[in-house]
Amino acid sequence: MRTSQVVKYSLFVSCYLFWVISGLLIAVGLYAKLCKETGVVDSLTADPAILMIVVGMLMFIITFFGCMGALRDVHLLLKIFASMLIIVLILQLVAAVLGFMFSGMVLDKASSVMSRAVIYYREDLDLQNFIDYIQKKFECCGVKSYRDWSTNIYFYCTDTNPSLERCGVPFSCCIKEKGQTVINTMCGYETQNLMSWQAEDRIYVDGCLDKIVSWGRGNLLFLGSIALGLIFLEV
Repeated sequence: MRTSQVVKYSLFVSCYLFWVISGLLIAVGLYAKLCKETGVVDSLTADPAILMIVVGMLMFIITFFGCMGALRDVHLLLKIFASMLIIVLILQLVAAVLGFMFSGMVLDKASSVMSRAVIYYREDLDLQNFIDYIQKKFECCGVKSYRDWSTNIYFYCTDTNPSLERCGVPFSCCIKEKGQTVINTMCGYETQNLMSWQAEDRIYVDGCLDKIVSWGRGNLLFLGSIALGLIFLEV
């Protein structure tokens, strides 16, 4: 029995769109990997460029089976396509359950990654911009507190440190004044020498880890909707 034309071309169009997206992911990942200098950032966790390439290749292979199977009415390819989607769906569910069961372990890993990111803050411009964005977005500083920046060689708080930024924090920790248009990159200098109740008028003293966790818990409905949307697309 031949496949319904509506189902056939709906499947083909949807697979083709994801096929194109997967090709773009591979291209962007390759471009990022080739243009980016090898640095210590790659050792923090999985390299984002590699992840993009791997995800793009998996999407490309899966959607290829879907496109060809729908277009040519090859039931074997459609069965392979369906089997792959079922495997991906099962892996997603397993990852969600494990993430919930081992949430403490996940937090410890996140804390470790963020701590290493603070240490290597000045070693990579992309990492530096990312941390600055996080600290501005969540109005936080460091991993658990602003004093975490003393683990960075440039902000290490000791009199023997020759850096001009010693005992300070990055400007992204600073509380932006109303009407301020020019960024004062020296606003965080010497703030590690202050008590939290003294520093809170100049910088954010709370760590980013707790802020991100609180944000995630407050947006569980939103994140759940995204997850359900992805599952719906796969089904």
